[in-house]
Amino acid sequence: MAFGLILRRIVQAIPLLLGVVVLNFTLIQMVPGTFLDVMTAEQQVTDPALIERLRTTYGLDQPPSVQLAKYVASVARLDLGYSYRHNLPVLEVILAHLPATLLLMLSALAIAVVAGSAAGILSAIKVNTWWDTAVSVFAVLCFAAPSFWLGIMLIILFSVKLGWFPVGGMETIGLDGGFWAQALDVLHHLALPALTLGLFYSANYARVMRASMLEVSRMDHVRTAYAKGMRRGAVVLRHIVRNAMLPVVTLLGLQLGAVLGGSIVVEAVFSWPGIGGVLFDSVMSRNYPVVLGILVLSSAVVILANIIVDILYARLDPRIG
Repeated sequence: MAFGLILRRIVQAIPLLLGVVVLNFTLIQMVPGTFLDVMTAEQQVTDPALIERLRTTYGLDQPPSVQLAKYVASVARLDLGYSYRHNLPVLEVILAHLPATLLLMLSALAIAVVAGSAAGILSAIKVNTWWDTAVSVFAVLCFAAPSFWLGIMLIILFSVKLGWFPVGGMETIGLDGGFWAQALDVLHHLALPALTLGLFYSANYARVMRASMLEVSRMDHVRTAYAKGMRRGAVVLRHIVRNAMLPVVTLLGLQLGAVLGGSIVVEAVFSWPGIGGVLFDSVMSRNYPVVLGILVLSSAVVILANIIVDILYARLDPRIG
């Protein structure tokens, strides 16, 4: 059943990804100017004949429909084009920075799911107490605070005032201490950006988990478990938390795209060397092959993550498949 579910999701993902490619390419075509305009301005190229030869070389003289057909065909071959700014294939440029973004995303999601779910469970168990009120207020504050503002406040407190964490970057330049020393150094740099992004999204998980816990606790099978004499802790863990996790897993799949967008903002605040900086530079320089490549690969990551979430959902609820 799991194999059939995976196969169905992959078949559904193909036209979705194709639609994303076509839509992104069409939107980029509507933007005035090309990378050739920036290139000729920087190099002070004014010869019309040379500019026209460059347009022909890069295929910019062809109709948009022909360019789209060629781009879709190249994406199908896993060729995302060429970055003339970096003088490298687009896929190489993205893959060089994607691990840093994925590390930040996964760390932030882990913080958000664990902290948010734990806060929601505590709030539901201690409903209508000061614990419940405190969790609700904290969730509202985390959700209301913009991620870039929260990041700046954490930098001021923990980096500038206390000096516990570095201000930005991913690693200490010139550090030499072996694998574990470098790994700890990366975690040291990762703490603040991951906490910034994780706290922002943990509010949603806390509120969803609390509502789901309260709803499940009123179901018949929970009352039956209490009637059989089961201890409250066993009922909460076995019958309430597991069923209450289903909306949380659904929310996880829906928020992946938002977390990816939020990570780009946080990367700018903490000078994190992910795809956020590359995307910003590519937009400013009209390096549209890189912009399109990042959008396509980001969409593929979100689609793949949603397939994984569907499988987890089916594991939690055997009725789905």
